[in-house]
Amino acid sequence: MYLTRFRINTARMGARRLLSSPQVMHAAVMSSFPTAPPAAGEGPRVLWRVDHNSASQVLLYIVSPDRPDLTHLVEQAGWPTAEEGWQTRPYTPFLSRLENDGIWAFRLTANPVHSIRRTDGEPTKRTAHLTSRHQTQWLLKRQKDAGFRILEKPEEQRRLPEGDAHELIVHGRRDLAFGKTEQTSGRKNRVTLTAVTFDGRLQVTDPDALRRTLVVGLGKAKAYGCGLMTLAPVG
Repeated sequence: MYLTRFRINTARMGARRLLSSPQVMHAAVMSSFPTAPPAAGEGPRVLWRVDHNSASQVLLYIVSPDRPDLTHLVEQAGWPTAEEGWQTRPYTPFLSRLENDGIWAFRLTANPVHSIRRTDGEPTKRTAHLTSRHQTQWLLKRQKDAGFRILEKPEEQRRLPEGDAHELIVHGRRDLAFGKTEQTSGRKNRVTLTAVTFDGRLQVTDPDALRRTLVVGLGKAKAYGCGLMTLAPVG
């Protein structure tokens, strides 16, 4: 497994095109591999995420089973004259060091959804969670199976009557809509999704499950920049 970071030059027209459509970005990421990587299934897959840290610092992260070649992204949306266009490091050594009870800062961009049925007999429909409280509950429901627990705040640091018990911030909501062409029929469908970013601190409860979460992803819409969780040491 590999973890790659690429800084996007937001002043370039190619960058603006990539950032305007998760479908275009997905195609650019997948074309970084000479052999098409698996897009689904139970094993490791290509995950990606765009972090808008500031107006001038926008970073693309990629986790992948194979080492990517981002030359085309440098030409379209990077700094072609720079000595090093991107950084790729082996991810497996880091994953192997995860231990039970370890504390980490984390970031996850995800597509929190639930299935609803408005009337009896009606098929269920996948619907986005739109409030930060429901988005937080979505993540809390998945933390055990994903191999971690989000740390809780001390009582004296809680400011709200509900939804403020954990060391977690939900931000960066983006409502996305774009067309998608079905490969088999050629029919065009409209895709809509809501993506949000979670920043917080977690404790490892099941290292093997967390390793799987980090390489398989969490939630839906993984092809469109959702599902990738990354960890950082707690400073």
